[in-house]
Amino acid sequence: MAGVPAPRPLLGAVLLLFVSAAWGSAFPLMKDLIHRLPVEDLLAERYLLAALTLLLIRPRCLRGLPRETWINGVILGIMFGVGQTAQAVALHGLPSAVSGFAVGCSVVITPILALLIHKARVQTRIWYGVVFALAGMTAFTLMRGVEEHEISLIALAATLAAAALYSGHTLMLGQISKHRVFQPYALTAIQLATIGLTTGVAGARDGITLPSSGPDWLLLAHLSVVSCALGFLARSYGQAHVPAIPSAVLMSSQPVFVALIAVIWFHEQVGWSMVVGGGLMAAAMLLAVPARATADKRADAPERADAPDKRRGPGRRELLDLSRRAARVLSDLRVKRDESPPPCAGPTPIIAKSACVDTASCPWHTRSLKGGGEPSLERLIERATLIVRARSLPGPGCCRSVTLLGRCLCELMEESERRRMESSPRWFGTK
Repeated sequence: MAGVPAPRPLLGAVLLLFVSAAWGSAFPLMKDLIHRLPVEDLLAERYLLAALTLLLIRPRCLRGLPRETWINGVILGIMFGVGQTAQAVALHGLPSAVSGFAVGCSVVITPILALLIHKARVQTRIWYGVVFALAGMTAFTLMRGVEEHEISLIALAATLAAAALYSGHTLMLGQISKHRVFQPYALTAIQLATIGLTTGVAGARDGITLPSSGPDWLLLAHLSVVSCALGFLARSYGQAHVPAIPSAVLMSSQPVFVALIAVIWFHEQVGWSMVVGGGLMAAAMLLAVPARATADKRADAPERADAPDKRRGPGRRELLDLSRRAARVLSDLRVKRDESPPPCAGPTPIIAKSACVDTASCPWHTRSLKGGGEPSLERLIERATLIVRARSLPGPGCCRSVTLLGRCLCELMEESERRRMESSPRWFGTK
């Protein structure tokens, strides 16, 4: 099972920018294919082929998955699939520029939902990145002009609802990526299959239309493998390193890659809207890259109970590790006896001072003098015996064993005293 990876914000930012570039490259290809294929059929085909691609690469990725992974994958797939269907249906009632701007509003909806649902605190520079991203989205869409097309309020509301679903998808994926059991590959395959089935419900009403030519199949292969399979896989891994809100800002840079593809492959002229929008998007991406993964994670996600806090001291996990280490050390230092002494009823005997061979040299007897501040050996043995018997643990039970234990203790103390005098460097400043 995969665990939570160590935060690497730069790697996560690169992966999320690849997602934005892969999704941005799908826009001109989709714009070309929808003239020959229905939008609903195209969506269902590309997502189902993407899920099939991942399953062919790793056929056993779905074996032995926990129930939680299946539930999360299906929920994420339904959220994104419903959003895709609503956006596709609303395209007939909105200009493409207005539709693109409404979908891009997810960059603003994401921090608002994070505040409402998770009570997350968003850093000021992330808010600046959100504002710059929205301004860049406006420059790429609305500043380039809106063609004469009647705007349907229902279609606009459906597109904004799709943007809200995309934002919820980003937040939920960000929370799932923090779990101890996180399997991004299997989760991505389940998502893509669910999205394909969800969008296929809308497209199956009048039958599924397949591409009729080789070039169309090549375009569909790019949309399925690069844009969907690799794009969603990179997103699942990227959001494990970058919090949800900066992830939304980084993935909102799709118009930049759409403009680059339009200029390079379709020889579109560079206008002021591209220059202004590209500059604003670049500033938003720089602000969105986390400077320190720990700080941004704490600002984006609720604090976990077992996480260490400077105000509360070490976390529960650190205390458990310390207790295990202490138990191992104590078990190594424990003096083991071959035979357990027979239990003996009656009052606890008191060891005589003759328990040590040389009473004067026994450190416990020498420190038990009046005013020495240390308890006597007899009192320590008596109290230890009572404690051991109270806990029902094996301990000294008769006079002979107590006497032997006393002698052993004296020998240990003498040996420890000799080692302390001979060891170098001197600890505690004593000689």
